[in-house]
Amino acid sequence: MNTSTSLPKSHKNRFIQNLLTFFLNRQAVAVGLVFASDSILFGSWVAHIPFVKAKLQLSDAELGLTLFAMPIGLLVMNPLTGWIIARLGEARACFWSAVGLTLAVCIPLNAPNPAVLAVGLFLMGLNAALINVAMNTTATNIERTQGIVIMSSCHGMWSLGGLFGSGIAGAVIALHVSPPIHIAVMAGLILIMTFVLQPVLAQIPSSSRTETGEKAGSSFVKPNLDLLLMIFIGLALAMGEGAAFDWSAVYLRETLGASSQIAALGFGAFSLTMTSFRFLGDAIIPRIGAKRWLQVGGVVAALGLLFAIALPYPSTALIGFGLLGAGCSLGAPVLYAASMRVPGIPPAAGLATFATFSFIGFLAGPPIIGFVAEAFGLYYGLGFVAVILLISAGLAKVVKLF
Repeated sequence: MNTSTSLPKSHKNRFIQNLLTFFLNRQAVAVGLVFASDSILFGSWVAHIPFVKAKLQLSDAELGLTLFAMPIGLLVMNPLTGWIIARLGEARACFWSAVGLTLAVCIPLNAPNPAVLAVGLFLMGLNAALINVAMNTTATNIERTQGIVIMSSCHGMWSLGGLFGSGIAGAVIALHVSPPIHIAVMAGLILIMTFVLQPVLAQIPSSSRTETGEKAGSSFVKPNLDLLLMIFIGLALAMGEGAAFDWSAVYLRETLGASSQIAALGFGAFSLTMTSFRFLGDAIIPRIGAKRWLQVGGVVAALGLLFAIALPYPSTALIGFGLLGAGCSLGAPVLYAASMRVPGIPPAAGLATFATFSFIGFLAGPPIIGFVAEAFGLYYGLGFVAVILLISAGLAKVVKLF
C-alpha cells in the first residue's frame, strides 16, 4: 500500500481523495469499466443458473460437473496469457478478451444440452483468464507510471459491476423477460462499451519491459513459500466469491424456497457489501493493516456463510451473503499488490501466478460445492467453503506481505 508522507490528515479525507483521484482520471476509469464489464456479464449469467439447471434438468452434481468447464478453460488459457499479452499489449488483450467474453456468455443460456453448455462455459473461462491478467496488469501500469493507487478502486468497480448485473437480472426475472434475451441485450451493451473504451485504453503505457528487463505478461512461475501462502489465502477468498456467484441464487431458490426475484438478490447482497468495502479499502487497510485484515476478513466471510446455514431463511441468508462479501472484499486488492513484491520473483510473473491460482478457486469452488451438495446437501457444500475460509484466516497470521 502507499505509505507516502503526503497522506491526508484523516482517513475520511484519504478516502475522498482516493475516489477523486480515481474518478477524475480517464485512464483509471476506463480500466475500472473493464473490471465492471467483466463482472456485469458474470453477474448476469449467475442469476440465471437456476433457469439453466431447470431447463436442462441437471442435478446438483451434474451442474457442478458442467461448471468445471469454466476452470478448465482457464487452465488451458493460463500458459498462453503471457505470450498473448506480450504480443498484443495489455490494452488490446483487454479489448479482445472482452469481445470474446460478450460472445461466449450468450452460449450457456441458449444451450440445448449439457454439452453445448460446457462449451460455452469453457469459452467463458478462456476469455475470463485473459481479461483477468490483462486488466490487473493495466491497472498496475497506471499505478506505476502515474504514481497513484487505484487497484482497490478497480476491484470496487468489479464488485459494482456484479451488483449492477445481478440487480438488473433480478428486475428482468420479476418482469418475466426471457433470460436469453436479457443476456443478449447485456452482452450487446458491453460490446458497445468495449469499443468506446478501446481508444482510451490504447493510450495507457504498456509495460513491454519492466526496469529489470522482464517481459510483460510473464507466465506464472513456481511459487516460493511466501507466494504459496498468498495463493492459498486468495484461493479461499475466491472460493467464497464463487460460492456467492454460482450458488447463492440456487441456495435461496431451491433450499430456502425464496422467489426467483429474492434469489437473484443473494449475489446482490454479497456485491453490495463487497463494493462498499472495496471503495473504502484505501482508508481501511492503512488503519487496520493489510495482514490483520486478511485474518479478520477470513473470519467474517466464514461467519457469513455459517450464519446463512444456521438460520435457513431468505432474510437471514441475504445477511449472511452480505457478511461474506464484506469478508472477501479487500483480500484481492491486498494480495494482488503483495504478489508483485515477493523477493526473487519478477513482479508480472508473481501477479500472473497469483491471479491464475486465485481465479481457479473462484471457478473451481462452485463445482466442488456441487459435488458436496449432491452427496450431503447444499448446507454442507457452503459449510465446506466456510471451513476453508477459517483456515485461510489462520494462515494469514504467518504470511509475509512485502
